Amino acid sequence: MELFERLAYYGQGTIMSIFLRDHLGLSALDAGKLSSIFGGLIYFLPIFAGTLADRFGYRKAFSTAFLILTVGYFLIGSTGMKAFSGFYAGMPIFWVLVPIMALTAFGGSFIKPSVLGTVAVASSPSTRSIGYAIYYWIVNIGAAAGPLLANLVRKSEGIEFVYLVSAVSCALMFIANLALYRNVPDPAGKVIESVWKKFSNMFVVLVNVRFILFLLVFSLYWIMFWGGLYIILPFYITDYIDKDANFELIIAVGAITIILLQILVNMITKRLPVKTAIVLGFGVSSLCWLIIAVHPSIITMILGIAVWSIGEMIQAPRYYEHISTLAPPGQQALFQGYAFLPIAIAWVFGGTWGGWLYTAAAKEAGNPTVVWFVLFGVGALATLLMWLYNTLVGGVVPARNGAAQ
Repeated sequence: MELFERLAYYGQGTIMSIFLRDHLGLSALDAGKLSSIFGGLIYFLPIFAGTLADRFGYRKAFSTAFLILTVGYFLIGSTGMKAFSGFYAGMPIFWVLVPIMALTAFGGSFIKPSVLGTVAVASSPSTRSIGYAIYYWIVNIGAAAGPLLANLVRKSEGIEFVYLVSAVSCALMFIANLALYRNVPDPAGKVIESVWKKFSNMFVVLVNVRFILFLLVFSLYWIMFWGGLYIILPFYITDYIDKDANFELIIAVGAITIILLQILVNMITKRLPVKTAIVLGFGVSSLCWLIIAVHPSIITMILGIAVWSIGEMIQAPRYYEHISTLAPPGQQALFQGYAFLPIAIAWVFGGTWGGWLYTAAAKEAGNPTVVWFVLFGVGALATLLMWLYNTLVGGVVPARNGAAQ
């Protein structure tokens, strides 16, 4: 289910900025704003969705998610389909898309905490590291297949029909969930809490300064990813290299690299302390932008994205493994929901910031190369701050009966 959900997400996510700007006629800044709304909500709302998933079970959470995603992706695509042009005629398309994207993001927010919660309760301490590595591997099979399929559909049927493919993919997973998924019992024992208690747990976590600071520093890493790879890169390729380039395939290099190397990298780095793995991953990924800046071209972008992915492989599975060790019994999905707060922050600021940076530096100032150096600066800052956090703050302490300390 995670594979097909990621296929749907990354398929439409790869073409979203171009769909909004070039197909619907919005500005680069407005396209960035809508991307921020969608990405921010889909990664912020897992905090709430994870709380509900812990209370009502992952199977119900999956059903809710896939049903809403099916409707939402179809509605987004319909705004660009000729069959619905009369319906949307005269409407401010930006404001039409805001509630549609918010609804779709709400549905998608149930996926991650439910999948990661399942991995947490279905694995043992000795297998958890490889469990999250396999999870991340599966994610990236979908992340690679989505852009490849999106490119095929965009070239043969039209960019708007990529959203129809995403809708169909989620509809199939709604059926698969009902037919095949069964809730996995938590080996730590089931903790029955009221909905009110579940929601109060959210705020217990939120006031934990060390944990939240850790997540805020982590958000800088994902600002580079979403603002750079999914906003700036497609614009740069189509504006300065080749307007007919297969930009989806270039972005898919990252996922393909992870598919090929994730398990190997995990085996090599699994004995590294979590703190070391995260800082090392930050530093390696940041080199992506320097490689591109040397001579922006298709080749350097492919090489840079591959280097980014190596850094991502080093830190990401260890990050989710670490979050799982912090969660008290009955709060796995809640904590895994908080694990996506950095990505939510990155989308909220990264999409709009990426659109603004590209407009200001590339289109208005006529100096597109500077965007790569700015992105590298963000990465260098993130690496330095994470190292200082580990050195001065000392990390987050696992909790047994309450929130992380």
